[in-house]
Amino acid sequence: MKIMLSFLLFAGALHIDANKLNKEKWPVLILATVGTFISTFLVSIAAYYLFAVFDLNVPYIYCLLFGGLISPTDPIAVMGILKQAGIPQSLELKISGESLFNDGVGVVIFLTIMEVAVNGIDKFSASNTALLFLREAGGGLIFGGVLGYLAYLLIRSIDNYRVEVLITLTVVMCGYAVADKLHVSGPLAIIVAGIFIGTKGRHAESLSATSRDYLTKFWDLIDEIFNAILFLLIGLEMFVIKANVTIMLIGFAMIILVLVVRYLSIAIPVLFLKLRIKFEKNAVLILTWGGLRGGISVALALSLPQKMYHDELVLITYVIVVFSIVVQGLTIGKVAKFKR
Repeated sequence: MKIMLSFLLFAGALHIDANKLNKEKWPVLILATVGTFISTFLVSIAAYYLFAVFDLNVPYIYCLLFGGLISPTDPIAVMGILKQAGIPQSLELKISGESLFNDGVGVVIFLTIMEVAVNGIDKFSASNTALLFLREAGGGLIFGGVLGYLAYLLIRSIDNYRVEVLITLTVVMCGYAVADKLHVSGPLAIIVAGIFIGTKGRHAESLSATSRDYLTKFWDLIDEIFNAILFLLIGLEMFVIKANVTIMLIGFAMIILVLVVRYLSIAIPVLFLKLRIKFEKNAVLILTWGGLRGGISVALALSLPQKMYHDELVLITYVIVVFSIVVQGLTIGKVAKFKR
């Protein structure tokens, strides 16, 4: 949470062009916020009753935590496959933009719920929780904008790819740490900074072709390395967590429920957005099946304290993530071409 998450988010944000994303700002904004809230609450309700079916008395607040950690998606990994399938660029932007921002929003939701869980439900206040969320999210966006702009000014003033890469590393490591001290959302700050630097870096006057190439390849490699480490960590966790047939069955059932909830969390906002915005054919289907769970969900699950049903929720998350990557990841190209 404190180390890898910022690197993963920044690596994804660098690929987003703010100028193009601006054309799809409303679908991305609504799907990343309203859609993530819908997903979090529907998954939590489904998990609560599913645990009850198997005679497991898991408090609802921990089910809500699970809803928060499993809702962020990471379909950027399959963007290459979707490009080969020839999907419209507008839909490509919706997928990448929505996934990136719902990562940031999802983490803020997760941390907000975590604070309620730690302090106790008896001390819960709707107004205080809403203010906490707004401070985290709004402050993160503003701080990220300032951070990205300062980094851009530094990068623009030099022409040395080694120093430019080091500047981006400083943004990620120091920026996330400072955001944490300011009590604003580090993930959202890093996302905004990454988009700012990535967008400005595409212009010839900001970065030379050599610097741009090194910067892109460096962060692509960082993304691959940290995702690999995350899955290695969760693999090692399997040696510690006791294999539980009941939890495995719950995990398999949650695969279906999470997919159904993902569909609803996309379909409901799109139903209203269609009144003013045109959506591509099969957009809801592609957004649903392309919403892979990956490194973010794993990182959030591993960050849970032991007393918050850590072993059970990590195992369920593992089952969902493996299915997501293996089954959805390998078939998304065919789904994208379906009746296109």
